[in-house]
Amino acid sequence: MNRPTIVSRRSPSEYAGGARPLGAVATTATVTGPGSAPTPGDASRPSARPGDQTQSAAELAEQWATDPRWAGLQRDYTAEDVVALRGSVREEHTLARRGAETLWDLIHTEEWVAALGAFTGNQAVQQVRAGLKAIYLSGWQVAADANLSGQTYPDQSLYPANSVPAVVRRINNALLRADQIETAERAASDGQAPDRDWLAPIVADAEAGFGGPLNAYELMHSMIAAGAAGVHWEDQLASEKKCGHLGGKVLVPTSQHIRTLNAARLAADVAGVPSIVIARTDALAADLLTSDVDERDQPFLTGERTSEGFYRVRPGFDAVVARGLAYAPYSDLIWVETGEPDLELARTFAEAVHAQHPGKKLAYNCSPSFNWKKHLDDAQIASFQKELAAMGYAFQFITLAGFHAVSHSMFELARGYNERAMSAYVELQEAEFASEADGYTATRHQREVGTGYFDRVATALNPDAATLALAGSTETAQFH
Repeated sequence: MNRPTIVSRRSPSEYAGGARPLGAVATTATVTGPGSAPTPGDASRPSARPGDQTQSAAELAEQWATDPRWAGLQRDYTAEDVVALRGSVREEHTLARRGAETLWDLIHTEEWVAALGAFTGNQAVQQVRAGLKAIYLSGWQVAADANLSGQTYPDQSLYPANSVPAVVRRINNALLRADQIETAERAASDGQAPDRDWLAPIVADAEAGFGGPLNAYELMHSMIAAGAAGVHWEDQLASEKKCGHLGGKVLVPTSQHIRTLNAARLAADVAGVPSIVIARTDALAADLLTSDVDERDQPFLTGERTSEGFYRVRPGFDAVVARGLAYAPYSDLIWVETGEPDLELARTFAEAVHAQHPGKKLAYNCSPSFNWKKHLDDAQIASFQKELAAMGYAFQFITLAGFHAVSHSMFELARGYNERAMSAYVELQEAEFASEADGYTATRHQREVGTGYFDRVATALNPDAATLALAGSTETAQFH
């Protein structure tokens, strides 16, 4: 059988230091057919190629031991395990790596990192444009209005497990497009357009992992592939999972949740990404437990069982501290789900954790499920996050901000439109014009979604193109 010959367009001397790009192995090379083995010394099979896994277990173990990023963290697996699971090809996961490194830097340099829940790409774009440095993506909002089933669900893990990674990818796509639009505008204006970092890190909700540790491992890989910077995991039973502000929550044993956290970290290590792993406990309110196998959980057992076979436990602060201390070595941040904005509880929990894990970073859900003014006055509300930050709560977020912002703003517009017709919409438009002084740009909606960017693509392909979209548009004529 005749074999084809590949002829290189370069001479061997053009490959500096003997290195050659992937697939370019010589000026002529024999291509083996499918299933055929290369002969010894076969130049078509270079020993090291771009994208190959090259890190040894010893090198990885040394990195864990010496890099400050991993100080105080525990893994219940070995570097040999990680290297064995990596395969031979290294994927870069640029967005996840960039986001994780950015978020890690932010939580160690900012007074605190503030985030709002977003469930659409445009919401995230507006958040970054307004100055926020991180994005939060809640499973609650995905369940309500952004899941791959196209359904409206309560926060009970009813939607397909790949729904949150899909929204992470959508948000990153929107942020990338905003960056492309602004970069193209900056090039066209000799650097006069703004220069900002659009790729805000995304912290995403993995709920209770949608199964056991293998499910958590795969879900974490999906989050990383989509570009998530951090992922949080709660210690509820996945099959009975509830929103932290609902009843009927069932905890898993402490040791089982540690396996979930280990699975998430293992996936990140296999992917080669320093992902932020956040441990959440619902032990403040949850009064059911699947098993009494873990000695750490036994002091909280009441001796009662339910018809489903669950064990009744005493919820409360002591249970929260016990679990927080157990999770601390396996997580980068710890989050206690609370039922009201309680600074004293936040302070005593932080003190308990920091007594054994000094400097451990904490997360706090400034939840829309709290009736804030029922608990705090205006001055207390204004200082609430600053006080939390002083205790070590480095990541503070409003989980359902996107849902409430969209719901209320659309309701108000629809109510006004129903009562006052076009006057109501023009009031919105005038408010948009006024916000342009603060950096708002979506008044020019054609520009916002990239019409000018794709005109730039068209002129790159044909400088004399007569079919450009933005030129001659009503937006160009009326909104400049």
